[in-house]
Amino acid sequence: MIERIDTGQRMSKIVKHNGVAYLCGQVGEGANVADQTRDCLSRMDALLTKAGSSRKQMLQAVIWLADMADFAEMNAVWDAWVPEGHAPARACGEAALARPELKVEIIVTAAC
Repeated sequence: MIERIDTGQRMSKIVKHNGVAYLCGQVGEGANVADQTRDCLSRMDALLTKAGSSRKQMLQAVIWLADMADFAEMNAVWDAWVPEGHAPARACGEAALARPELKVEIIVTAAC
């Protein structure tokens, strides 16, 4: 069975299937990548909770940065957010994001 949560015409915020939650990409507000990452991860917490999951149940994360020069600054926030011993499989790359002011987008898959 597939469960879709907060579904619109273009996308669902969460899709659950066989005990796995696929979360839509999250971006954040803020003047720099650290602020945007903190806001993004706060939004991710809300989605994980809504999916019946948590940070400790993350399976995979894909992170897109508008500029890889922000890698260390983003990682400082990310590392503080991920519970010790529960780091997901992760990829990070550079990409043009949907709006020019965006510096980071994070996509998470988690067990639920």
